[in-house]
Amino acid sequence: MSFFVVLRGPLGAGKTTVARALAQAIRAEVISIDEILELLDWDGGSEGLFLKANVVASQQARACLEKRVPVVVDGNFYWESVIEDLAQRLPYPHWVFTLDVPLEVCIARDRLRSVSYGEEATREVYEKVARVARGIPVNGTRSVDAILEEIRSRLPAG
Repeated sequence: MSFFVVLRGPLGAGKTTVARALAQAIRAEVISIDEILELLDWDGGSEGLFLKANVVASQQARACLEKRVPVVVDGNFYWESVIEDLAQRLPYPHWVFTLDVPLEVCIARDRLRSVSYGEEATREVYEKVARVARGIPVNGTRSVDAILEEIRSRLPAG
């Protein structure tokens, strides 16, 4: 079955780790919004820039979905409009999950990265993500296996 998952959350929530594990578990492809943004001309992170990233992401996703390969899209998704735009570009069943992680945990996890974004950036991203109450909330402080079990229980079998 062709479907896609949007996995959103703040910096340090574990989106990339969970997205990769989920993709492996359901034999899906991962599309990283952060990787796409690195290819675009950074303008400070405007809504327009993220909509441009959706154009690229939807092209990549469509190539997979047409082959009946599920897709996991990993990103912060600061705006409801950006989530809606992606859904309109990809007329396939989809689910949005938001990793719910306290700010202090995000800051601590960011400090453990080989290249930290810093506390200020972590706080800014956290606040932007928190403004959008979209997606099925998933407790991101648990083990990756527990998170996967919860997400997979809401997806089609197969």
